[in-house]
Amino acid sequence: VSWARDVYKRQTVSNDGRLMSMMGSDRNIRVYHVLSGKLYRQYDESLDIFNNLQMNETSPYKLDPIDFGRRKAIEHSIDKTEAPASNVIFDQSCNFILYATMLGIKLVNLVTNQLVLLIGRDENTDRFLHIALYQGKTVGSVATGTLKLDAVPDPTLFATAFKKHRFYLFTRTEPHDAEEEQSRDVFNEKPSKEEQKTLIAKPKSSRVASSAVIRTTLGDIHVKLYPTECPKTVENFTIHAKNGYYNGLIFHRVVRGFMIQTGDPLGDGTGGTSIWGKDFEDEFHPKLNHNVPFTVSMANAGSNTNGSQFFITTVALPHLNNKHTVFGRVVKGMEVVRDIEKVKTDKDDKPYDDIKIINIAVELNE
Repeated sequence: VSWARDVYKRQTVSNDGRLMSMMGSDRNIRVYHVLSGKLYRQYDESLDIFNNLQMNETSPYKLDPIDFGRRKAIEHSIDKTEAPASNVIFDQSCNFILYATMLGIKLVNLVTNQLVLLIGRDENTDRFLHIALYQGKTVGSVATGTLKLDAVPDPTLFATAFKKHRFYLFTRTEPHDAEEEQSRDVFNEKPSKEEQKTLIAKPKSSRVASSAVIRTTLGDIHVKLYPTECPKTVENFTIHAKNGYYNGLIFHRVVRGFMIQTGDPLGDGTGGTSIWGKDFEDEFHPKLNHNVPFTVSMANAGSNTNGSQFFITTVALPHLNNKHTVFGRVVKGMEVVRDIEKVKTDKDDKPYDDIKIINIAVELNE
């Protein structure tokens, strides 16, 4: 019955032909006996499950609210795009399966029906999708005579990630220390000519503001902006404000003792774009951090994915440093921020009663 009811995006048969795993459109992983067609194991990886885990204060999988919001937004983005579907794979023994979730890549023991390992959880800016496993142990080459038949097994997990143009390898082997073997820095490669032009180009003074007043239905919030330290971010905010982009938008996420977030035309944390119609890069500055409350910072779905959403912190959040671009500080109207922070919210941290931005007035640099 379930086969007919659900849409399966990926199917994999175990090496011994006994089992078949499926990733459903409902984010449920199901493992069937091939001969009988009977359901053997089922694992629910839907957003509802992760929402419940997030509400459980004792859960070992509870995330930082900003991190959870970012991951949740990525899940909604995956649903709205034609991203390659995640797959479920077996290991060589056919006793384990691996599959990607919003928390990382899970390794599950089918025999004991237990989660054994969560791989890549700390890579919170990457949403892994398709995976492949190599469990060989051969090292070297037959052609060069360097093949080692007695090599130690070194399983390696390969993974792709949503909107990332690279693939990732997870292994138990520590990286070599030899500098000559690390001559290429894949995380900080030289930018292209187009990227260099973008970094060099400075916005006109008429496109960047030095301060702003965010007028909300609960009062005004005065913000000092930092166009010198993060010109592109301030330019994006300024032009959006001048064009009335933020007018009428709600504070869609309010977390007491953490932050208030807005800037999404859809009102659910999944929308919004920059003035250039695409994501733009982070602008971190050593003098600008989240070490004090009332910091104005860009929301994102990972590194270099800034659009239109931003948030205002209500406490010091140093763990967000170099993860979100700080582009302003509240200098007046802190009590308004506190009033917004105290409103009642639902399980998704959305206020029951809408709090809206009336408009944002900006003072341009001369």
